[in-house]
Amino acid sequence: MKIKRILLGLIFLHSFSYAMDAFEIVTKVDTRDDGDNIVSNMSMVLIDKTNKQRVRSMRTFTKDFGVDTYRTIYFLAPSDVKNTAFLTFDYDDDNKDDDQWLYLPALKKTKRIASTDKSGSFMGSDFSYADLTKPDLTDYHYKIIKQQKVGEYNTWIIERIPKSEEILKETGYKKSYLFVREDNFVVIRAMHYLDDGKKKYMSVKKLEKIEGIWIATEIEMKTTKNKKRLHTTILKFNDVKLNQNLNENLFSVRQIEKGL
Repeated sequence: MKIKRILLGLIFLHSFSYAMDAFEIVTKVDTRDDGDNIVSNMSMVLIDKTNKQRVRSMRTFTKDFGVDTYRTIYFLAPSDVKNTAFLTFDYDDDNKDDDQWLYLPALKKTKRIASTDKSGSFMGSDFSYADLTKPDLTDYHYKIIKQQKVGEYNTWIIERIPKSEEILKETGYKKSYLFVREDNFVVIRAMHYLDDGKKKYMSVKKLEKIEGIWIATEIEMKTTKNKKRLHTTILKFNDVKLNQNLNENLFSVRQIEKGL
């Protein structure tokens, strides 16, 4: 009888744990409250395979326009990237491609990022342009692989595979594994498999609750091939402020060309 009760208990726990399917989980990830009218300082640390480091300083602004999210990033230092600026319109509509622009002060020119270029490196980092917007959920197949602890937290491991060759080319990822915290639906770790044999590992090193909102304040992205590290990027956010009075005009091509 005791063994039977244990087996029934295990069956119950398994059923409860998978009460949500994979798509429901990623939908909760996508729709969780991530704040609005956000201003922060950001540093980008670039580390090559010899551990040589370069540090860039930026200022970021994020604002919701209805269900869409607009973001600008202004590079402040060093001198070789100063006044470079990036603007992205992250649309909620799955049938609408996100818009991105990069202003290059040396050329006094704004480059629109085409869908075919979004798998490329953002400013020499391990993050791609595609990494800087939310994926359209309906572009992928999802499956719960298993549950696993990451540190002290329980996570679901979700496999994500693009439905089409077009999406694969746009992101560069033929398969991803997302580690989603069960208590707050934040992706705290990810593994991305690229077509060229490389792998990218994302890890949230610091997650803070700011004004009731979970904000990742330190994120690492590492690129490897044949188990050898090729490059690492660390993004650090500080002085994060939510609910600021941000003018809509801040989020335009004209503004990024004008600068702060």
